[in-house]
Amino acid sequence: MIGLIQRVDWAKVEVGQQIIGQIDQGILVLVGMEKKDQPAQADKLLHRLLNYRIFADDDDKMNLSVSDTQGGLLLVPQFTLAANTKKGMRPSFSSAKPPLEAESLFHYLVEQAKSQYSNIASGQFGADMKVSLVNNGPVTFSINV
Repeated sequence: MIGLIQRVDWAKVEVGQQIIGQIDQGILVLVGMEKKDQPAQADKLLHRLLNYRIFADDDDKMNLSVSDTQGGLLLVPQFTLAANTKKGMRPSFSSAKPPLEAESLFHYLVEQAKSQYSNIASGQFGADMKVSLVNNGPVTFSINV
């Protein structure tokens, strides 16, 4: 499971002309799922997301997590993160989890997040989404579990 994390001042996801998920200061996570991924990988990713220290403390060191700062967590499914781009001029998605399984696993991740943390928003699996954000830093990390 792949999580592309961006520390944001704000972020939102729109489907059509409607905002379906929005946070203020926190982290936007684009989530990619590979064939091998199971709920255990989702649980591990969520633990890392909630506890990954990418926010500044009083000494301006990255020592605080989104949980410490009570920031928002916006989870957005991102099929293309699972692409193999090592050769050729067109990405291969042979390592991506099949859509029905990926959707189920994404919903599992969102439900687990909501059960563990109060400031959760999400995108919509399979939708044509417009994601807007202000990346703070910029700070971006890729986590693979």
